[in-house]
Amino acid sequence: MINFTKMHGLGNDFVVIDAINQQVALTPETIQLLSDRHFGIGFDQLLLVEKPVNANADFKYRIFNADGGEVAQCGNGARCFARFVRDKKLSAKDEIRVDTNSGQLLLRFDDDNLVTVDMGVPRHAPAQIPLLAEEESRFYTVLVNGTEKAFGAVSMGNPHAVIQVTDIKTAPVAELGKALESHAFFPERVNVGFMQVVDRQHIKLRVFERGAAETLACGSGACAAVVIGIEHNLLDHTVSVELPGGTLTVSWPGRDQPVLMTGPAISVFEGQIPL
Repeated sequence: MINFTKMHGLGNDFVVIDAINQQVALTPETIQLLSDRHFGIGFDQLLLVEKPVNANADFKYRIFNADGGEVAQCGNGARCFARFVRDKKLSAKDEIRVDTNSGQLLLRFDDDNLVTVDMGVPRHAPAQIPLLAEEESRFYTVLVNGTEKAFGAVSMGNPHAVIQVTDIKTAPVAELGKALESHAFFPERVNVGFMQVVDRQHIKLRVFERGAAETLACGSGACAAVVIGIEHNLLDHTVSVELPGGTLTVSWPGRDQPVLMTGPAISVFEGQIPL
């Protein structure tokens, strides 16, 4: 039996497992079974709390998509990770540093019971995103179903393509998101954001996540959209990001500076399940 906690950040839902105080052995097949909303627990991502790799870190943060593949970053998950370690009394610090497969994150508890995540410095170089382009550009284009599609791209520790749309309600999230997610232009696949700019301090966003389809919220996707919006001079430096599951606040001063994301993290229930 393994103990787990079901959590969500704006409806982006997770199973969080303490892999420090219990033995956990997961295969992609096991993760797929656990993620099944009819025969398992159900989640967008599974999060593991492990011992840190580096001496200056408090924990290691690992993320697995519902299809069993491991990824390097998940912003909504990071807030839930922070809430989990505090609720489980694994740490009493107001700020914790965690190792991830794409570097370190700083997670801070705010006075209003929200969690702020220092998501690190965005990466713009094509090789760092990664995507198959020879040089950095504000817009990239690829051929999808016989039509050229233009988008901005950035890495927030995971790859993101951001497409500006006039109306989020009618955006072709399922069709275009699926086509772009696995397009050959993206060697490690990509998360696809559809961004409607309401004004310079407010956007609406839907995200088709690689390995998970459309989710109710995507923290790293919200950060990526704000970065692209600021780079294109569409947005101010602090933006309210309205997602289907709720609202995040994202701040970014500009190039070579980290992105800060603030939002809630909620525990839903505790449970045990045999593996």
